[in-house]
Amino acid sequence: MVAERPETAAGFPQSATESDGSAVIRVLSYNIRSMRDDRAALARVIRACAPDVALIQEAPRFFRWRKAAAALARGSELVYATGGATACGPMILTSLRAHVERAEDVLLPKTPGLHRRGFATAVLRIGGARLGVLSAHLSLSAAERYEQAGLLLERLALLDAPHAVAGGDINDRPKGRSFRRLAGSLTDAWQAAPWGGEYTSTPHDPHQRIDGVFTTSGVEVLACGVPIDLPGVTEADLLAASDHLPVLAALRVPTQIAP
Repeated sequence: MVAERPETAAGFPQSATESDGSAVIRVLSYNIRSMRDDRAALARVIRACAPDVALIQEAPRFFRWRKAAAALARGSELVYATGGATACGPMILTSLRAHVERAEDVLLPKTPGLHRRGFATAVLRIGGARLGVLSAHLSLSAAERYEQAGLLLERLALLDAPHAVAGGDINDRPKGRSFRRLAGSLTDAWQAAPWGGEYTSTPHDPHQRIDGVFTTSGVEVLACGVPIDLPGVTEADLLAASDHLPVLAALRVPTQIAP
């Protein structure tokens, strides 16, 4: 029997734990440009999205970065899980609904002359579901980006969770080799259940989708897109918060079956 769709806000599902233990969760992926823009607007956008998991890219990673990460978590009504400078930018924040089973920051091989990249990863328990999560910001170099897409797929498998979700700034469009490498093995959440806006770059001239949320098999995508019509998210805040638009996905994650 197919579970009923949870209550929605502006057509977007609310977080919920269902009678069988499965979890409807909100996952936000957001490149925040090192919080160099309007921090109050950024916090308002994240709060309005009410994510259970926020997969952040370009988190502060230099002087007093931990203080900045803590301030963002506090202003967004979330808690810090892992990442930031220790992952070269990707970071994971969660709501109190999520129990962090374990977390790990992964540094990727560095190409001379290019920025070091990394993944922030964690395994979470939400309701009766167990979920691996990964935040990534792939390279501007096409060759390095393609290799990093492969490493992302490997790292998701190494999380050893029954289900997983990755979100990030892919720096590639859906027809690009790296984006297609991810979408060939994972479900592109926007493609599966489009909602809201499609394009994530740039806020002042949205014309390309280079950010995304991807899920492993078994995770049901209920809705995914730029939250342009979500209550509490204003155009002014989206323009002021960052040079990317966020991607918000609602997912139904099955309960873990005991071995």
